[in-house]
Amino acid sequence: MYSNSSPTETQLLASYERLIEISHQLNSTLDLGTLLRHIISAATELTKTEEASILLLDPTTGELRFESTTNSNTLEMEDIIVPKEGSIAGWVVTHGEPRVIQDVSHEPSFFSRVDDTLEFKTRNLLGVPMRAQNRVIGVLEAVNKKDGARFEEHDIQVLITLANQAAIAIENARLFQQSDFISEMVHELRTPLAALKASTTLLLRPDLPSEKREDIIYTMQGETERLIRLTSEFLDLARLESGRAKLDIASFDLLRLIKESVDVVLSQASDRGVTLEILCEPFTISGDRGKIKQVLLNLLTNAIKYNRQGGTITLDARVSPVHEEPFVELAVNDTGYGISKENQKNMFQKFYRVANTAGFTTGTGLGLAIAKHIIEAHGGHIWLESQEDVGSTFYLTLPLSQQS
Repeated sequence: MYSNSSPTETQLLASYERLIEISHQLNSTLDLGTLLRHIISAATELTKTEEASILLLDPTTGELRFESTTNSNTLEMEDIIVPKEGSIAGWVVTHGEPRVIQDVSHEPSFFSRVDDTLEFKTRNLLGVPMRAQNRVIGVLEAVNKKDGARFEEHDIQVLITLANQAAIAIENARLFQQSDFISEMVHELRTPLAALKASTTLLLRPDLPSEKREDIIYTMQGETERLIRLTSEFLDLARLESGRAKLDIASFDLLRLIKESVDVVLSQASDRGVTLEILCEPFTISGDRGKIKQVLLNLLTNAIKYNRQGGTITLDARVSPVHEEPFVELAVNDTGYGISKENQKNMFQKFYRVANTAGFTTGTGLGLAIAKHIIEAHGGHIWLESQEDVGSTFYLTLPLSQQS
């Protein structure tokens, strides 16, 4: 069943030393998306395979779904429900035992829909159960040993150890995010709800002047819109943090998207006398166009909001020097008042808001946190450089399409 060649004691020791290092990495983050990416990377490294995937049981429906894969940007993967009967992963979940298929072409239970969807060829596969608190929460799979090799007993033991560590880390991240996010959400909802309650109390007063009544109605309208915006962004962020947000990956013209985004905010910029300049060359990007537009609009509206009257916003793009693979680096620069060193540290945290020039905090404080998750889900990075009284530049990187 396994290869006749066995790893040396030195190789075994190195593998388990690496497992200890990886365990520290897994326990150092409570961000589920980051955690899943660490697990996938570790699985391919330790088993010397081309691909890896994590399938988790949905706590509500009990369905088995792909939660993260080496092809993490593939929308079709996230839509696939893997049957518990008639699939290797389903067998592993049901029996709670590892399973090795050295040649999937001779395996009747191999679920070929994934290969068909991705136009990928699976040769061999190792799946192990992910256990947390004596229950199986999913499956960790390693696919296609490099150089046409076969899976060995050592691969199984190493992947089981990783899967058990990963399962505990995933459960901890889920619990933390659930309690932390609910607490933050309730706190943020209290303010508009309190304003609405106070407004309704005032409206019930018979001696309230009609002009004051109209002001209160406008206040209620504003707070209602704020609640809608908050709940929408809560849902966006919850999906992104849980790793369940779906990216609709396709090739698109970045320059055209930038021009569309600029058109959306043009009237807002004109009201403050802010000029928008586009210096970008044409690039074809591989990504979720709608979500990238969401990020651009957030950066542009912030650049307008925190700019000087009559200021300038410049958008520039070039091939990124940060990534080894071909990525584009997009910069959104403003001539505003800048951001202090202390505030810069927290800009991508949930609910963090910098006061505007009048001393008031505005917005939900979720826009940049959402932007960070979206860009990182594309394999990119987002960061800022700022100098007080000079301005700020937000940078993001996006993958170039192979069709470029």
